[in-house]
Order: sequence, then structure tokens, then C-alpha cells
Amino acid sequence: MPQLNPAPWFTLMIFSWLVLLIIIPPKVTAHVFPNTLTTQNALAHPKNTWTWPWP
Repeated sequence: MPQLNPAPWFTLMIFSWLVLLIIIPPKVTAHVFPNTLTTQNALAHPKNTWTWPWP
């Protein structure tokens, strides 16, 4: 039976798993977290209020 011969599909399966487990995760995480986290400044930003000119 040809299903019992692992030569045609075993290397393809191993190569596919190596691609999925080694190459793909860093590429996905680079898109998920594109920016580094920064801390906020201790100084408060001045609040500019805007009044509506109601007629």
C-alpha cells in the first residue's frame, strides 16, 4: 500500500511544520505589535477648552 511509504510526504510534512513553527510566528508578532510601548511624561498636558459659540 502506498500510504505506508513515508518517503513522498514525510519530508513535506516536516518542512511545513518547520515553516509554521519557526518562520511564521516572528512575522505575525511583528504585525501584531508594530510599535514599542512608551511611558507617559510626568508633566500634565495643558487642557485647551473650547467653548461653543452658541448663537
